[in-house]
Amino acid sequence: MRTAYDVLPSPCFVLEEALLRANLETLRHVQVETGCTILLALKGVSMFSAFPIMREYLPGVTASSLNEARLGFEEFGGEVHACAPIYTEAEMEEWLGYVSHMTFNSLSQWDRFQSRLKAVRDRVSSGLRINPEHSEVATALYNPGQPGSRLGVPADEVADCLPDGIEGVHMHVLCECNADALDRTVDVLERKFAPLLKAARWLNLGGGHHITRADYDVPHLIRIIQRLREKYAAAIILEPGEAVGWRAGVLVATVQDIVTHAGRTTLMLDTSFSAHMPDCLEMPYKPAVQGARDPGPDEPGVWLGGNTCLAGDTIGAYVFEHRPDVGDRLVLEDMIHYTMVKTTMFNGVRHPAIAIHRGSGRFDLIREFGYADYRNRLS
Repeated sequence: MRTAYDVLPSPCFVLEEALLRANLETLRHVQVETGCTILLALKGVSMFSAFPIMREYLPGVTASSLNEARLGFEEFGGEVHACAPIYTEAEMEEWLGYVSHMTFNSLSQWDRFQSRLKAVRDRVSSGLRINPEHSEVATALYNPGQPGSRLGVPADEVADCLPDGIEGVHMHVLCECNADALDRTVDVLERKFAPLLKAARWLNLGGGHHITRADYDVPHLIRIIQRLREKYAAAIILEPGEAVGWRAGVLVATVQDIVTHAGRTTLMLDTSFSAHMPDCLEMPYKPAVQGARDPGPDEPGVWLGGNTCLAGDTIGAYVFEHRPDVGDRLVLEDMIHYTMVKTTMFNGVRHPAIAIHRGSGRFDLIREFGYADYRNRLS
């Protein structure tokens, strides 16, 4: 089974430049229509070899760690917004050298560092992450708005005004949501935090907006942002990661063995769901595979198995137009966001290479990984 990706090593993440640009065009449209700012959330996509493309459409990034902030500052440029669960004294000075905006997850963290931020308020704008305690996220692992969440300050802990020195309000309680979920969440936000919104210079609506998904209601999103801008004298910021990388590339793997036990046939791949595609097991979801479909009620199909010793490193089942054999390539769809940023080298398995398809069959092989990469992560 030949594919257009046969010229690349296996396994390999492949970013499709044309698909990335299509996503970014949608995000630019929203910015033009509303005057909002859309940032790249590095926690979802941090493929810095593609930053030159993204800079054409987006004014900056948002970071959840010091390393992400440095990456954004050095490789992307523009605005660097920070929103981390904690900041430490040891890292604060370096943080302040990279960021333009800094959001605090708790009032105690703000109290600890407010003097440092007030000293640089001419170049760093401070914000507070609030939690409206409303979320429509189905998977608890990805739900920041669930009861007892450690992320954000609930309404009963914050006064009717912004703390002195805080200029912005940050909310993030969505994940893979459409605009109607944002609309309902904003209603709760306005009921619980209206005084803060009226005082804020900027309002960050976080990520989780599936803006580039085919069925996403972009006009509805535009109306929500326009209403907020008209009602409050605040800049509106969104920071999706998944929407940037949504369906913008693939993971190419090769069948190395075929095993059948107790009536189940598994294609053994040279890549791992656990180590290279962890959201498949965490979310969980079953990735689409080119040339395959889900089985019907009476079709057993074949499973896909990863190359680690984890018993659950497997996904199934699929029915292929032409069942692959050993040596055949498989192309797993939608493997740019929340893949490379989450990969591990568990078991020491080979990390997938990284490439960009520029179009017309022209590929740039960006990087391959070897033993030194594995060894240097250890001690």
